[in-house]
Amino acid sequence: MCIRDRVSTQSTGLSPGPMTAGVLKVANCSGFYGDRLSAAKEMVEGGPIDALTGDYLAELTMAILHRQRSEGRQGAGYVGTFLKQLKDVLKPCVAKGIKVVTNAGGLNPGGMAAEVDKLSRILGIETKVMWIDGDDLAPRITELQAAGEAFSHMDKHVPLSSSGKEVLTANAYLGCWGIKAALDQGAHVVICPRVTDAAVVMGVAAWRFKWDRKEWDKLAGALTAGHIIECGGQACGGNYSFFHQVPSFRNVGFPIAEIQENGDFTITKHPNTGGLVSVGTVTAQLLYETSSPAYLNPDCTAHFDSLQIQQVGPDRVRVTSVKGSPPPPVHKVCINLADGFTNGVDLMLVGLDLEDKANLFLDSLFESLGGKQQYSEVHVELIRNDREHPTTNAEATATLRVVVRSPNPALCGPIFTQKMTELALCSWPGFTWRNSLRSGPVIRYWPAFVNSHHVTEMVHMPDGFPVRVRPTQHLMDLPVIQQEPFGLGEVVAPAQTAGVKKPYVHHPLSVGPVREIPLGRLFAARSGDKGGCANLGVWAETEAACDFLFDFLTVPRLQALLPDTAHYDIARYELRNLKALNFYIRGILGDGVSSNTRLDPQAKSLGEYLRSKVIKVPLSVLEAQGEWPVSDKLRYASKEWRGHLHPISKL
Repeated sequence: MCIRDRVSTQSTGLSPGPMTAGVLKVANCSGFYGDRLSAAKEMVEGGPIDALTGDYLAELTMAILHRQRSEGRQGAGYVGTFLKQLKDVLKPCVAKGIKVVTNAGGLNPGGMAAEVDKLSRILGIETKVMWIDGDDLAPRITELQAAGEAFSHMDKHVPLSSSGKEVLTANAYLGCWGIKAALDQGAHVVICPRVTDAAVVMGVAAWRFKWDRKEWDKLAGALTAGHIIECGGQACGGNYSFFHQVPSFRNVGFPIAEIQENGDFTITKHPNTGGLVSVGTVTAQLLYETSSPAYLNPDCTAHFDSLQIQQVGPDRVRVTSVKGSPPPPVHKVCINLADGFTNGVDLMLVGLDLEDKANLFLDSLFESLGGKQQYSEVHVELIRNDREHPTTNAEATATLRVVVRSPNPALCGPIFTQKMTELALCSWPGFTWRNSLRSGPVIRYWPAFVNSHHVTEMVHMPDGFPVRVRPTQHLMDLPVIQQEPFGLGEVVAPAQTAGVKKPYVHHPLSVGPVREIPLGRLFAARSGDKGGCANLGVWAETEAACDFLFDFLTVPRLQALLPDTAHYDIARYELRNLKALNFYIRGILGDGVSSNTRLDPQAKSLGEYLRSKVIKVPLSVLEAQGEWPVSDKLRYASKEWRGHLHPISKL
C-alpha cells in the first residue's frame, strides 16, 4: 500500500465552500452518546452554519463501545446514532458546503465511514467521506513498554505493568491536524476516532484560516471554543446553577462558535430556541471537567486564566485574548482494563434501628454465600435519606447498597442474586428490594501518557491511499515537563505559563455584620468527572462576591463544608478573570465511572451539594454598590432567609 506523508500545514489549494466572510460558524449537535437525535437537523435548518460537529466519546463511551464490539453486535465499535442524525442532514450539508466532522467513529472509524458511504449512495448524492485512525495503541502496548513507555497511571503514578490486568482498549487522544488534512483534500465528512473533544472544532478552524502549527494563540482560541461547545446544551443554559435566569428549558438550543481568523470567537445559538447564552453559562462550561487553568491538548495549550469574556448581546458572549503555548511532548491515552466481575443490589430499610437491620442482613447474606473473604471487593453503603420525624413512608426510608467483585464470574453471577432473593422472607422487618445494580464484567479506566513520537495519525482517502500526518511534537523540540502537585495528571512546562496568569489583588473585607444564606444563593457551581478525579468550579457574578469567594473558600473550608471530601488531596486554582475558583479532587471517583459504586459516579451533583451549604456572608458583600445577583433578588427577600445578623468575627 502506498502511504503519503504530510508534515506541512499547507493547503492543497482547494477553497472552502461558501462561508460568512471572516467568520467560521461551527455548530455542535451532540455532547454525549445519547444526546438529542433531532439536534443535527435543528442546527442545519435553524440558520446559516459552516460546519457541523458532534462529540460522542467519553471514557465511559469507550468502555460501552468495547462491550458492543466484544459481543459481536452489528455496527459495533462506533456510535450508531450518528448515522440516524446524518440521514436527516447529509444532503443539505453537501449542497450548502457544510463540513461534517465527528468523533463518532469511536473504536471503528473505518466501519463508520463505510456506513456513511452506503448512506450517500442510498440518498443519491456524491460525498467525499474520509476517516482517521492511528489512535489505537492496544496492539502495540507490549512493544511500547519494551521501548520504555511505562504508561504510568496519571494520578496514582504506578506503571501499567503493576495492574496485572488485561488491556482491552488503549487509545491516544489525537489532535486536529489529521482533520485539517482531510478537509484540505475536499472531504465533506470526516470520521474521527478518539480525538480530543475540541479537535473537531480546531481542525475545521485550522483548515478554514490556513493556520500554521505554531500560531499558538489562534489555536488556543479554537481549543477554548471547542471546549465550550463540546457538551451541547450545557453551554446554552443546560444544567446551569442559576437556572431561574433561563427563560425556557423547552427545546434548549445547541451552541454555535463564531470563530475569527485571530482566534477570538463568539458563542451563540440559533434564534427561537430555548435556553440562555450568558457569561455565566459560558463560564460554567469553561470550568467543566478541567483542572489547571493551563488546558492541555496535543496541538497546543490554552491558558484559561488569560481570556476575556463579555456579554455583547442577547444570547451572544464574546471570548477574546486567549493565550496559547506549545503542547506537552506527550499524548494522553485512555486505557480500559478487564477488572473481573460484579453484582449488586439496592435495598430499602425503613423506620428504626437501620444499622442493626443492615448488619443482620449482611451477616445472613455472606454466610449463605460462603463468606466475604472469597470476594476481591465488598462495598457496603447505608445511604441515610431518612428523617427524624417522617411525615411520609419515603421520609422514613434509607438505602442499603451492597456491591461485590471477584475475578471469578460464578461468584458474581446468578448465585449472588439468588441468595439475596432467598432472604426476602427471612430478614429484617419491612424487607423491600429497591433495584438490582449492573452485573457482569468490570472495566477499569487507566489514564496515562505516551511520548508523542509514538503517535502518527493516518487519514484514509477515498482513493484508498492513506496520508500520514505527524503530530506537532514530531516537528519541534518541546520543554521538559514536570508533574503538577498532587499528581493531578496534568503536565505543564513552567516557561509556558510565564506572563500569562494575572495576579490576584486582595481586597480586605470590611468589618461588619454577616448574614446566613446558602452558598448557592450567591455563587454558581459546575462539577464533573476527570477519570477517577472530579473537578468543582465555583464562580461569582460580582467583584465584591469574587473577593469574598477567594478569601473564604480555601481547601480546608471546602473540606469542612463537604466532610466526605476531607481525606482526598485537593488542589485549588484561581481564575480571577472568570471570578472563579476551580477545585480538583483526586481519587474521589475511584477508577472512573465505569467501575465506581458511588450514587453519583460522575460527580455531576457535587457542585449543587456545595451550594446547599449555609454560610455566613458579610452584608457589605451582599449590598456592595447595590449589586445583588439577579438570581437571588426575590429569594433573598423571602422570609426563609432573613435570619439573624452575626458579627464578622464569627465567620
